[in-house]
Amino acid sequence: MVNKSAMTKRRTAIDLFSGAGGLTQGLKQAGFNVIGAIEFHPVYAESYHMNHPEVNLKISDISKVDPVIYMEELGLDTGELDLLAGCPPCQGYSTIGTRNRGKKNDPRNRLVYQVLRFALAFKPKTIMMENVPALVNDIKLTRLIAELKKAGYKIDVKVLNMSNYNVPQARRRMIMLASRLGEIEVVEQKLSTDKIVTVRKAISFLPPVGQSGDKLHDIVEKHKPNTKKIISLIPKNGGSRTDLPDKYILECHKRTTGFRDVYGRMQWDKPSPTITGGCSQPSKGRFLHPEENRCITLREAALLQTFPRDYKFSFRAGKQGVATMIGNALPPTFIQFHATKLLHHLNTDA
Repeated sequence: MVNKSAMTKRRTAIDLFSGAGGLTQGLKQAGFNVIGAIEFHPVYAESYHMNHPEVNLKISDISKVDPVIYMEELGLDTGELDLLAGCPPCQGYSTIGTRNRGKKNDPRNRLVYQVLRFALAFKPKTIMMENVPALVNDIKLTRLIAELKKAGYKIDVKVLNMSNYNVPQARRRMIMLASRLGEIEVVEQKLSTDKIVTVRKAISFLPPVGQSGDKLHDIVEKHKPNTKKIISLIPKNGGSRTDLPDKYILECHKRTTGFRDVYGRMQWDKPSPTITGGCSQPSKGRFLHPEENRCITLREAALLQTFPRDYKFSFRAGKQGVATMIGNALPPTFIQFHATKLLHHLNTDA
């Protein structure tokens, strides 16, 4: 039964590990009132504040934040918060991070326990945590779930492909939902091929690079002449380095059959590969434009991450800093889908 009085007020949420604000953007698009956020990196926090100035943003190492004091600062009582959401840094679990010497004992991996610490203090009605698929099989998630169950939460965890949630990326992520109001389910859906959002739909409407008046779209990576030549020889719409004439194949690529996506072009009518912090560099993945002889721009990367067209990012850490912020972000559209389901759960069972 729907609680009509609950529907008249905006449900509250807090964003842990907020980064540049992808999760907050998705929560707001779903209808949540995001009242607090915590972010350690000052440039990420600057980007967050540029887009969400009304949120009580705490720039701090989360392990040094007392959740009880923070709850008081936000004017909340224990159990009053509707949603505690967060995506702890996952570099040590990421398969991309592993290829780049990421480590399972990376100290950042223990940040998942900060979600538990805040949950036990705030006692929110619901919890959302998103991360890489590898976390599903990690003892830290097992312990987190066990402690939340002891605290009275019902929990569901699934690994989903974001392309089935209107995100133009073939990106798999884990999502955990928890509720102390009753049973909760992560909703799975499978979009038909004609419903999938493609690279074409996401970025083809943008004006030519250098003519948009948008810094994120008008700055492109500068390359040496040989790199420019290699890029020009990659076949349009999905070609890769394996299609190059032998004399243009880099020596490091001749010695391995791995990393086939590097120096690869995206395809217009398919989702993009996972957008990472290397999205502005051809040597980091399949990040070449489907037709033009360049990498995707920062604005194109942000749109593939489903940020709004006018979303702002601080350039205080340079172009690569912006690329990293975009690559590390949660796609707002993916969060919006699951946050909308949580709102229904809250308004039905509260």
